[in-house]
Parts: sequence; C-alpha cells; structure tokens
Amino acid sequence: MKKVLFMGLHRPDRSPSQRYRFEQFQPYLEQQGFEFDYFYLIRAQDDQKFYGAGNYLAKVGILLRSVVKLFFKSFSAQQYDFVFVQREAFMLGTVFFEKLFARKTKMVFDFDDSIWLQNVSAGNRALGFLKDATKTQKLIAISDLVFAGNSFLADYAKQFNPNTKLVPTVVDTNNYHRIQSSKSDKICIGWSGSFSTVPYFEYALPALRQIKAKYGDLVYFKVIGDAHYYNKELNIKGIAWSSATEVAELSEIDIGIMPLPNDEWTKGKCALKGLLYMSLGQAAVLSDVGVNGEVVEDGVDGFLVKTTEDWVNKLSLLIENPELRQSMGKKGRQTVIERYSVQSEQENYVRYFNELLR
Repeated sequence: MKKVLFMGLHRPDRSPSQRYRFEQFQPYLEQQGFEFDYFYLIRAQDDQKFYGAGNYLAKVGILLRSVVKLFFKSFSAQQYDFVFVQREAFMLGTVFFEKLFARKTKMVFDFDDSIWLQNVSAGNRALGFLKDATKTQKLIAISDLVFAGNSFLADYAKQFNPNTKLVPTVVDTNNYHRIQSSKSDKICIGWSGSFSTVPYFEYALPALRQIKAKYGDLVYFKVIGDAHYYNKELNIKGIAWSSATEVAELSEIDIGIMPLPNDEWTKGKCALKGLLYMSLGQAAVLSDVGVNGEVVEDGVDGFLVKTTEDWVNKLSLLIENPELRQSMGKKGRQTVIERYSVQSEQENYVRYFNELLR
C-alpha cells in the first residue's frame, strides 16, 4: 500500500475545496492501493472563533495549538510516500512547516483559487499583515508535484515549478441526480455557495430585480450556503449547506446562476457552482469570466453573460421556454460526465501520483 498524508486546514467534509479536490477521489484511490491519514488544524468548535470578527485570544490559541500539532506531526512525515497539501498546511505566511515535511518526503501541492492574491476573510482583515503574498509561489517551488484547478492557475504555477498538472475541479456525477418533486409551476432561480461567497450572488441582484418585476410570482429565488442571508425585497431567506441535504436542496432549482465580477481573483475560480447545476441537468447561466468560458459552450450546454442586460435576456429566455431548460440541462450534464466528473478524471489523478513515486 502507498501511504499518503492529506494536509488541510479543515476536517473532512467541511471545506468544499478539500471535498472536491481530494476527498471525493479517496474511494477510487483506495481501490488503486493508496491509504490515507487526514491531518487538519481547525476543529468544528473553532470555526466561529477563527473566522468571526474579534476573538483574538481564541485565535492566538488556535494558532499556538496548530504550531504544536504541525511540529510533532513532522516527526512522522517519513512514514508517508508523500504528503498532499491542499492550499496550505498552516494559516500564516510562513512556509516553515511545509518545508519540514518536504525535507522528509515528497510533497504534492494543490490549489484551486488565485490564493497568491491574499483574499483575507472579513473577520480576519486586522490580521492580514500575518499573511505573505509570496507564500503560494514558495509552496509551488518546494513541491515535487503541483495540481492546479484550471489553466489560469496552471500558467501561474508553471513559472515556479514545471511539474504542474492541470487537474480540473470535478463532480462525482454518480452522486448527483436531480430529485424530482411535485412542485408548482413557479420557476426557481437558485445559487449555491457559502457565507464568504454570497457577495458574488449579489452581483446578479440588479438583473434579478428586473426579472421579478417582469414575471412577478412566476419566479422565486433560492440561496444555499448562508443561513443568515436575507433579502426582503426579493423575499430570499438563505438556507445552510449540508452534505446530507445538498442534492435535495439543489434539486428545487430550475435555473442555476453563477454571477462573478471580472478580476484576477475570479479568474482563478474553477466553475464549481456551474458544474453542480449542470451535473443535475439544470440550465446554468454563468458570468463569462475565467474558466467558465472553457466549461460552457454558450447557448448549447449553458449561457455565458457579461452585462445586466445579458442576465435579464438569458434568464427570460429560460423562464419562458421549459423545453430549452430541459435540453440545455441535459447537454450540460453530458458535458460534466465527459469532461468534469470524478469518473473522467480519476485515472489521471492516480497516474500523476504513480509517476511521482517512480
């Protein structure tokens, strides 16, 4: 058996990035002779303290505990054939701990966002000075193998490490089948994300207001991932994300949306929201930003939009044409199965690991 240490900030099934970039491949990897240990720093009871505003003493405690855990874990690094670092093994700017592990075994570094741009959470802006904008390139440089989530990220990584592989973020289509329900004739326009990404949803609000004014009670809106989100004007009450209810909650959506601004951070996004809608056979409308334009063939398996007028026009077209929603959703699911599914990527994943261990 080939033994792997998976290192990330969060416990299993907590972080979408960890779940889609590594955890969902574990069953297939185990079939291929790999076994895993998980190492993470932030416990369930730490989440609110670490990501919320203030709580500086608690945050210092979390950091100190993390330092101790990493230091002692580094003594067993040589027991593993390689360590897989997802985004970073430690939350501050230093690469000291990653170097400790890299000296004792091979290291794979995986990233799926433009994390070198230092997009610090609102609750930790006051601690932004503890970050280091060059950390990502340092991690890439000391790694034996780099996985980048899209072509934009891969181009960045190749500046510092030629052994960079483009490993797209994918969906396990065996687990994503839309649950049919006896719902009303109303059309649900939905978005899935998290409390930290809900500002992206709000980029679509000008268009959604026009859609609501145009279609009235024929349409309603759903936000998944932030239970505290509320928009009185459009009667939106956000709901929490849960792995147990994800497919059921997503299945209510008729038209999935992925609005984004066009900037350097969003160019690193890996189109996950769009892939989720498409995997369920739902019509998807995505901002024409970054990798979204590679995933979607405009007008065939989804729509790409740039302006508020585009949003209104494409959403209107889908609202008024149920046959178009159905055909576009069907083609979208086929695109995911063929190019952006665990099943289409898992052999590459294993091959890259085996090449590393030769």
